[in-house]
Amino acid sequence: MLKPYNLIFPHKIIFGVGSRREIGILAKPFGDRAILIIGSRTLEKLGMIRQLITDLETSGISILSTETISHEPETIDVDRLIDRLRNLLLPHDFVVAIGGGAALDLGKASAALLPQTHHAPVQDYLEGIGRGLKLESDPLPLLAIPTTAGTGAEATKNAVISSYHPPFKKSLRDDRMMPRLALIDPELSLHCSPKATAESGMDALTQLFESYVSRRHQPVTDALIEQGLPLAFEALPKLVRQPNDLESRSKIAHAALLSGMALANAGLGMAHGIAPSLGVHCRIPHGAACALMLPSTLRTNAEVCSDRYARLARLLLRIDSTVSNDIATEKLINKVEELCGLLGVPRRLSDLNIASSMIPDLARDSKGTSMSGNPKELSTEEIASVLRNIL
Repeated sequence: MLKPYNLIFPHKIIFGVGSRREIGILAKPFGDRAILIIGSRTLEKLGMIRQLITDLETSGISILSTETISHEPETIDVDRLIDRLRNLLLPHDFVVAIGGGAALDLGKASAALLPQTHHAPVQDYLEGIGRGLKLESDPLPLLAIPTTAGTGAEATKNAVISSYHPPFKKSLRDDRMMPRLALIDPELSLHCSPKATAESGMDALTQLFESYVSRRHQPVTDALIEQGLPLAFEALPKLVRQPNDLESRSKIAHAALLSGMALANAGLGMAHGIAPSLGVHCRIPHGAACALMLPSTLRTNAEVCSDRYARLARLLLRIDSTVSNDIATEKLINKVEELCGLLGVPRRLSDLNIASSMIPDLARDSKGTSMSGNPKELSTEEIASVLRNIL
């Protein structure tokens, strides 16, 4: 008998090359004025953001404010935006966020907090760090347009917000924060640098692996992952050689979307438990942190879920059913390590200039919502041991 499950996805998903040109028609039902959150200066320079604004205005939608963010959003970024715009808000306003995970997270946080009548800083709403405040009013409608293929934030119900003094990286989370519309146009990722393509792609890959073995994995998320992982494994090596291959861009964009849908419903694991700590203590970009931690995460969890990994190995590598689960799992991990080498992502802490003296702080602060989904319970000392093994 199937166990009970709950699922939450974006209200509507539009996927396809050139689909961004429909933004005016698609956005019109959400309101008359848009707050635009932009995370891609390259697309601004190429005129694509200007075209998006024109398409909105042609549909009768005015732009209340344009905000640009070039780093992972911090508490101060959210608080300043809310303070500046709260008194300008009118009925039928909505948010359009276009960019990587940073822009989408700022968009989700803004859409969530702007309508709240209780004027409190964002930290008070964050999990495990603030006062535990909950959203009382519904968020503004949010249209999420990713320009990288990685975080899957266009299909999640949380916004990740950082602080460096004191150091933390926590989520503002509510089912109502799920985007009303996720608009994925693979052409928008054509201008990503090779480094951004590799690191964001490894973020998506990590999410797919972790959601598959999470304690909260479900039959539907399993199916999403079993479609997404082969696409990611196929697309990423091709993009190293042919960065303008639109078919591969489409495959990794679809895989990233599926990874967001999976993690929103199944949770994550060790790599995403440690990545925020690497971010706030060492300023390591999220995708690089996930890429660094994925092979170690697979090895650490193999002893408790080799059957799940072996199932993926047989799917991805066409390994014969007579091969033992342990051998199939080892072949899978070797394949991931081979991919990391091909993509040129960080392999060791020393590659990121992280010294052994940082490990106690990194291990201590690697507990959180993501780590709670890991299939193997890990103590702080066990996390420290994992980190020492990749110095």
